[in-house]
Amino acid sequence: MKIFSNPIAFTPLPVTIITLIVYAALIIPLLVTHLVVPEAPRNWTPFAGVNLTEAWQDLQRLSTNFHPFNSRKNDGVRDWLLTRIENILQENGISSSAQTAPVVVFSDIISNLTFSLEGRLKDAGPGREPGHSVYFEGTNIIVYIRGSEDEPGDWWTADKKAPGKGGVLINAHYDSVSTGFGATDDGVGVVTILQLVKHFTSSGQQPRKGVVALFNNGEEDYLHGARAFTRHPMSRFAHTFVNLDGAGAGGRATLLRATDTEIVQFYQQTMYPFATILTGDAFKRGLIRSQTDYIIFNEVLGLRGLDIDFMEPRARYHTEQDDTKHTSIDSLWHMLSATLSTVQGLASDTSSTFDGKSAGNGKVSNGEGSDAVYFDLFSRALAVFRLQNLFALSVTLLTVAPLILIIIGAILLRVDKLYLFSASKHPEQSEWSESVSLKGWRGIFRAPSIFVLASAGVVGLAFLMTKVNPYIIYSSPYAVWSMMISAWFFITWFFSRAADFTRPTALHRAYALLWMFAGGWLALVVATVFEQRQKIGGVYFIVFYFAAIFLATAIALLELFGLPRKSEYAMEIEQPEDRPAPSLRSGSISSGRVLGSSTEEQSREATSHSHDDEDVDATESTSLLRGDRPTTFAHYTSPHSGAPEREPETVEAKPERKVFGEEQAWSWALPTWTWLLQFLLLAPIVIVLVGQISLLAVSGTYQTLADGNSILTVYIALAVFTILIFAPLGPFIHRYTYHIPTFLLLVFVGTLIYNLVAFPFSANNRLKLGFIQKVDLDTGLNKVSLTGIGGIYLDATIQSLPSVAGQQPECSESALRTGLTDCTWNGLPPRVVKNILPGAPPSSGYANWLSFNVMRSPNRTEAHFRLWGRDTRACKIQFDRPIFDFHVDGAAEDQRFSKVPEGGSKEIRLWSRTWENTWSVTVRWRADRDDKRRLAGLDGRVVCLWSDENETGVIPALDEIRHFAPDWVAITKSGDGLVEGSKAFLV
Repeated sequence: MKIFSNPIAFTPLPVTIITLIVYAALIIPLLVTHLVVPEAPRNWTPFAGVNLTEAWQDLQRLSTNFHPFNSRKNDGVRDWLLTRIENILQENGISSSAQTAPVVVFSDIISNLTFSLEGRLKDAGPGREPGHSVYFEGTNIIVYIRGSEDEPGDWWTADKKAPGKGGVLINAHYDSVSTGFGATDDGVGVVTILQLVKHFTSSGQQPRKGVVALFNNGEEDYLHGARAFTRHPMSRFAHTFVNLDGAGAGGRATLLRATDTEIVQFYQQTMYPFATILTGDAFKRGLIRSQTDYIIFNEVLGLRGLDIDFMEPRARYHTEQDDTKHTSIDSLWHMLSATLSTVQGLASDTSSTFDGKSAGNGKVSNGEGSDAVYFDLFSRALAVFRLQNLFALSVTLLTVAPLILIIIGAILLRVDKLYLFSASKHPEQSEWSESVSLKGWRGIFRAPSIFVLASAGVVGLAFLMTKVNPYIIYSSPYAVWSMMISAWFFITWFFSRAADFTRPTALHRAYALLWMFAGGWLALVVATVFEQRQKIGGVYFIVFYFAAIFLATAIALLELFGLPRKSEYAMEIEQPEDRPAPSLRSGSISSGRVLGSSTEEQSREATSHSHDDEDVDATESTSLLRGDRPTTFAHYTSPHSGAPEREPETVEAKPERKVFGEEQAWSWALPTWTWLLQFLLLAPIVIVLVGQISLLAVSGTYQTLADGNSILTVYIALAVFTILIFAPLGPFIHRYTYHIPTFLLLVFVGTLIYNLVAFPFSANNRLKLGFIQKVDLDTGLNKVSLTGIGGIYLDATIQSLPSVAGQQPECSESALRTGLTDCTWNGLPPRVVKNILPGAPPSSGYANWLSFNVMRSPNRTEAHFRLWGRDTRACKIQFDRPIFDFHVDGAAEDQRFSKVPEGGSKEIRLWSRTWENTWSVTVRWRADRDDKRRLAGLDGRVVCLWSDENETGVIPALDEIRHFAPDWVAITKSGDGLVEGSKAFLV
């Protein structure tokens, strides 16, 4: 069939089919890579000492109960870990008792630490609001696996720099939150390290450099366990680290961030790398507010390392669905394989890469790495290079790319083939004064106008969803994405086709690419500034995006060399009938257009033939040229003779020069295959790089709306990613047939209706609400609070509770989480402390929940507290005015940590490793400036926390919510404890 005579011609059917195949062939693998976790090997022992079945059973045992730091189950997990480690060593025939033993296990019940956390910036004026201070007693477990090149003996007992070139630290925390079982946060990390301990203690697997396995306790409460580790002698040994954690409940283990290029090169060897530097930049710029132990190891100890975490789905994070039912052995294998490969490489490296000068302030001497840029390719390979190399490439492109295009344009202008920006051309040596229209300006503003219209439509949809049904993305991100994609595609196609119908031009592709080049150049300027000043590598996709645009644009200019000179074309069109026309030389052989000749040529032919009655009548195949000179164009089969003595019926018909539709007559000489080269240079790299980034960014943020994050920001990000991914279709979409756009119009209508009216939450994508119950132990009054997205969703949850009947909950903007609402009502009395009198109401025993006394020093702004709580090991003292100094009896001093933040502390949090501990605390505050006698008093509350929800009936209010709340609601913790009991003080 004629329609398939040139399967790569720039005509509707090839363009539609080829572009559709390319997009599908790349987007589908991206989705599969993102959504499907690599299958665990059928061989359950893929490496020496590694057993996946055993690891999965350990995970099930570990995540049987809630085990926050302030719970009895936490002690059970710690005891189980110590036993499990001992069993592993016994299985491998390893002794851990002698000083020269290959493995040493530290059960750290000595380290403690005092530190502070800064308050938020003041709304008005400089400085910060008062923060809070923390005293914490650690219960970490540390396993030191001696390297073959490590020094013998118990060198860690000496108070000096650790010997050698340092070792490798691998860390996970074994506590969970009070509302989650901790399967992925951080059970998978814990069992991964157990398997690494087993691997490195197996016969023949001793590492060259020592490995420190840290099982820390208290991460969920402001990274306490990692901070306590900084007080242990083994913290000075490691030079590199791998931190394992979870901010989701399954999926792939993602490399969230890394300190430098050199450390990432060891992760590069993993079987299924899954990473982009963009997530690390998001942490660096504060766009991701949550933190992991990574910052302690890097910022306090100065170690160089990696942060490998699960990051979705966030709806299950810190809830009871963070269990083994909602994760998989495949996810376990993904984290385990990545960690093992990375640690093996680091432990085998004996170069000086991680040995050098110290950054000071107690940090290890491990040198300085280079800023990194990295991203994976379909989770099969990892591209890693230095940021300075990206900067050099950016600067080169900024200068060389425009220069090359200018040179090409200058050459085109010199050889008289720059049809771009050419309205007309006057024939050289012509007796006629009329200029020939080239229509080279036609369509110059078409591409940016259509781009703005389509982009405005997609951004408008973002605002529409934010106003009408803002949380639909929480459960249906791909429905929202489909709506935006179909809208952008249809709008772009519709206006492109309409413009092409009314004012057809063969230069649309070239002009569109030139506009993309201009916009890409400006974006690259901004990206280069970020690379150089902010050390941001996440703009790498802009660099490669622009490089692809540049190559496609260069081809668009180069293909103009296939056209005839403008002067020769003008002479051909305006040639008087009694003079022979000069032959046109295009400079190349073109495959030609496949549709009809232009109306311009047809009208010229009609005018010319009307002056000569002896010529044959013009037909569809009549030559454009007159005279008896043969044409030089290769794809014309025979010249038109025009000799008077030849009979008309013997004249051989000559095919006309064919152009697409009503485009310019000269466009017949443009090659029809170069569009494919342009598209293949432009689209694939954009789809792969931007597609990967967009999937990670959207999956990591779309369910953070429940945490109070900006709704509009998430929708705008989705709109921007949609535009970036499909912008490469802009120069080609005017050739599309109507079939795909019509189908996408139907998709748009359907998804728009669904997104506007569908309920945004479901049993698989539950809305998270924070729970806390506060009891005034002086008055017996208790209040239950739920914190979350306000409006109908929070109201529906509260009204479903029987105990709320007849009450009017008090709701207000959350003081702790911007964008969320706190609703409070009188709750069912908690039973976190067993009543002295069995059968008596819980309130009758409130006075015994905590005891304290406070004494003020005479004539000084200083007071001494002694306090303890029953069945707890976490309390705090809250003040009405900030304090500026304090001391806890038995606390160690560490100059690396400030006890009180800028602006003072309004709260001291106390965490003990023993139950019902008595704390002795001395605090000092400042008197008012006008108080010359320095007698200003201090008041506040003494508070104790209870976090153990493993028994039904202990916190009836929470049991009630779990039982009666809609199935689209999930409960998570709202504070350090689930129940807080407090008493007032005044000194």
